[in-house]
Amino acid sequence: MSTSVLRRLAALVAAAVVAAGLVVVEPAPPAARAAACTGTSGVTVVVDFTALGAGVQVACAPGDPATGLAALTGAGFTVTGTARWGLAFVCRINGLPTAATEACINTPPASAYWSYWHAPAGGAWSYSSASAGSYNPAPGTVEGWAFGAGSPPSVPAP
Repeated sequence: MSTSVLRRLAALVAAAVVAAGLVVVEPAPPAARAAACTGTSGVTVVVDFTALGAGVQVACAPGDPATGLAALTGAGFTVTGTARWGLAFVCRINGLPTAATEACINTPPASAYWSYWHAPAGGAWSYSSASAGSYNPAPGTVEGWAFGAGSPPSVPAP
């Protein structure tokens, strides 16, 4: 193969890798997710967009989601990872922060990222020591996401 063909092939492969890295997971259908779950009917998800000007949203991921990411998307939120880490690092939730603010190529700065939290229903928030892709939330618990410098959601766990 000529050098020109190899360069084009390398460029196409690089573009495919970048495109694959910016994974977007679409939410599950909107069936009755707009409020906290009742009892152990699912995992309640709280997303605090306050730092981005969009308030706090609470929704229910029905059933027993296998991971924190599954709970987030099962509650109706759209998730975008980074080009470098894929969904191992959540960069955007429902399109925020915007691409103009954060390109989602690598890990965002420590002052502006989605921190991940857990709480028992009505309990105190605990910062997650596990990634959202590896943590298995129990039905009846609450998952929290807050954008900023690592502070918990600004509302108590429902």
